[in-house]
Amino acid sequence: MEYNFTSEKPIYLQLMDCFKLRIVSGELQPGSKVDSVRDLAMDAKVNPNTMQKALAELERLGLVRSERTAGRFITDDEEKISGMRSELFESELTAFVKKMAALGFSKGDVEKALKTIEA
Repeated sequence: MEYNFTSEKPIYLQLMDCFKLRIVSGELQPGSKVDSVRDLAMDAKVNPNTMQKALAELERLGLVRSERTAGRFITDDEEKISGMRSELFESELTAFVKKMAALGFSKGDVEKALKTIEA
């Protein structure tokens, strides 16, 4: 996976966003084993402590679970994944609408553009 970090928010939050997207899109399958912190950190070119923090937060959210001697796994809870998918949809859509409003486009303009794209 390619990571493109920005200075807009902490890296661990950006890592969480990447994992959330990969989980809700199905790229990371429910119940699949997560690579080790060290391997993930090397892949993302971040400090292992930063990766550990991101994974710990994903655990707190219930998207990742730890098994004492086996490592970390993506949750099997389809309801949790579906809820996160809806949450991401809402936040992305809200951000988009706000950005369009800041550019001077109305809700009608956005709806018209979406209908054009669908056709």
